[in-house]
Amino acid sequence: MSTQAAYPFSREEAPLFPGAPWSPRHTPLNRAIYALSAFVMAMASGFGNGLITANLAFTAGDIGLTVAEGSLLLAVYVAFNATANLTLVKARVQFGIPATMHVVLGALIAAQLVQIAVPCFATAIVARAVSGVAAGGLSTLSLYNMFQVFPLRMRPVAAILGFCLPQLAIPLARMVPLSIISMHEWQGLHLIELALAIGAWGMLNLMPLPPNSPARAFEPLDVVTVALIIVAMLLVCTVMAVGRYGWWTDTPWLGWALAAALPLIGAALMIEDRRQSPLLWVRWFATRDVLFFIAVAVIIRLALAEQTYAAVGLLSLGGLTSDQLHGLFLGVLLAEIAGIVVVCIFSKPHQVVPLMSIAAFVIAFGAWLDTHSTSLTRAPELLLSQSLLGFGTILFLGPALMFGIGQIIKRGPTHLVSFIVLFSTTQNLGGLAGSAALGTFQTMRARTHAQYLADAVSLGDPLVTQRLAQYAGRLAPQLVDPALRDRQALGQLSQALNAQASVLAFNDTFWVVTLVALTAGILTAAYALREKVQRDRLQRSSESVPA
Repeated sequence: MSTQAAYPFSREEAPLFPGAPWSPRHTPLNRAIYALSAFVMAMASGFGNGLITANLAFTAGDIGLTVAEGSLLLAVYVAFNATANLTLVKARVQFGIPATMHVVLGALIAAQLVQIAVPCFATAIVARAVSGVAAGGLSTLSLYNMFQVFPLRMRPVAAILGFCLPQLAIPLARMVPLSIISMHEWQGLHLIELALAIGAWGMLNLMPLPPNSPARAFEPLDVVTVALIIVAMLLVCTVMAVGRYGWWTDTPWLGWALAAALPLIGAALMIEDRRQSPLLWVRWFATRDVLFFIAVAVIIRLALAEQTYAAVGLLSLGGLTSDQLHGLFLGVLLAEIAGIVVVCIFSKPHQVVPLMSIAAFVIAFGAWLDTHSTSLTRAPELLLSQSLLGFGTILFLGPALMFGIGQIIKRGPTHLVSFIVLFSTTQNLGGLAGSAALGTFQTMRARTHAQYLADAVSLGDPLVTQRLAQYAGRLAPQLVDPALRDRQALGQLSQALNAQASVLAFNDTFWVVTLVALTAGILTAAYALREKVQRDRLQRSSESVPA
């Protein structure tokens, strides 16, 4: 299926959006290969970043970085991933899917090879930037391959599957044994990323997608808009990633970075608002439906940071490593697969917003279950709550995609880039902002709880005296000096109080997530009710009109 002349395409097989491939009839074998290709592309888009996120503290130390400096790697990835489709959508239209993705994947493979050969901060930054762009292209490629798997009447199911598959890469990445990714000074992690990139390149050539309809797409002003937005996103993402480590009020350059980002974003939006054929339809962003979508998408992403930051942070506080969390994330993976099945069955046009509301309430319930955590909480106790969050994630993302596609159909294909960039930005920046917000709140609450516990502890309390004696008794074989032993015992007591304060702070964080998700659920329920009332009113008015 290499050329349009080789196959008589029908009108029904035409692509839904500019830059997308045609959808001809395929043999069962070809459909199976396209399904495999979709899975490989999905894993290549998110698996590597999932590995980096899960093992950031170790990989940062491997190249001599602090955790704060290592968090810049995440900021660069998110910034380039969120803005990738500003150029990739038009590149696919003008140059075709194969040419565009060969360039992207070639750059990704080259960047990974350089990072493996010369592991340092500079090569890591370049690799994360290229990986962010490639992930944006690969996730779309997964979607396009999935379109070839299903018949035309099942395009909504194909869209949901193609979009949700990359989400499975996150729990899968958490299940990779440390012994594999940490070999050769953590080169195993980078080798996995390289292997996935080569695998995606191989599938791209093994089973090429049908052609798309090429057309001139790029305009000179696109360069200006893209440059302004990328720089602004880099500044904002850097602030979000580093803020809680350098602390917001103690690091002046964070404020200067935000101050510089705002006029850059303003300039880009002003340029786009005055263009005849803009990349971004700025005024569309201010419509009621899109504002509702932005608000709910950001709120949900803030809530979903509970899984990546709070739950994992709580378990890490108990001394658990990622190898001890494989069972937990297997449960999350199975819950996400169940979520995909449910969304494919129930995601009808009039059920999209109600499903988003149910997803928010599921997330809220899962977060509430975690509010009862203690210092003895381990992965099995969090299995139900985290599985609910995984299920809620898919239950929200699938309908949210369908909601956005509905908005594009109303406005036309010219709004495709605007929606993709909007959706990618809310998910990427929302996730980064969620981790920053929850991390900041947890740190503040831990300090408050630590002060309260310290004030409540009295050295004259018999229980405190008994605990100190126990600590001192354990230290007796190593320390002969009684005074030094008592000081060490006090230090251990202080560490125990701080650990308990952190657990209490995580419980407070789970409460915040519960309230945030409930807010999103109420907003979407109110929106769904309003839409139903309007539909019923229109139906009654149409029935009352005489034939």
